[in-house]
Amino acid sequence: MALEIERKFLVNREAWRPTDRFKHCKQGYLSIGPPVAVRVRIMDSVGTLNIKTSTVEIERMEFEYEIPLDDAEELLEEACLGRIVEKTRYYADYGGMRWEIDVFEGANEGLIVAEVELDDPEQAFIKPEWALAEVSHDPRYLNSNLSLYPYSVWRKR
Repeated sequence: MALEIERKFLVNREAWRPTDRFKHCKQGYLSIGPPVAVRVRIMDSVGTLNIKTSTVEIERMEFEYEIPLDDAEELLEEACLGRIVEKTRYYADYGGMRWEIDVFEGANEGLIVAEVELDDPEQAFIKPEWALAEVSHDPRYLNSNLSLYPYSVWRKR
C-alpha cells in the first residue's frame, strides 16, 4: 500500500521568498469522496491521475499514475467537479527536508500553504520561520475542498 505522510502549514508571505525551483499546476477532481478523492492534474506538461484517501489525517493512502497529457486536458475540461484549482508549486530545502510551497491562483488567490512529507507520523522536523499555524487537520485546506469552497469565499466569513 502506498502511504503519504504529510504536514501542512500556512505561510507568512512577508517572511517567505519564492525559489527558482517551481512548477505550474492545474488540477481538478473527478470524485471528492469519502472514501477517496480522485484527482487529475497537469504539472507543467505532465498529466497524472491520483487516488487518495479523503480524510484530514496526516497519514493517507495515495496512488498516482501518469496519463497522456491530452487525456488530462480533456478530463480537466469536461469531467471535474467544482472549480479547477490552479497554483504554482515552489520547492525549498530546509532543515534537511524538502518543502513544497503552493501559491494559489484564481478563486484561491491569497492562500499560500507549505507541505512537508515525512517517513513516519511522529518524525521530528525543523519548521521554517515562514511556516505559521498548522492546518493539517483542517478540511478547508484540502485541495479537493478548495475546488468546491474556494478560499476567496470562506476567508471573508
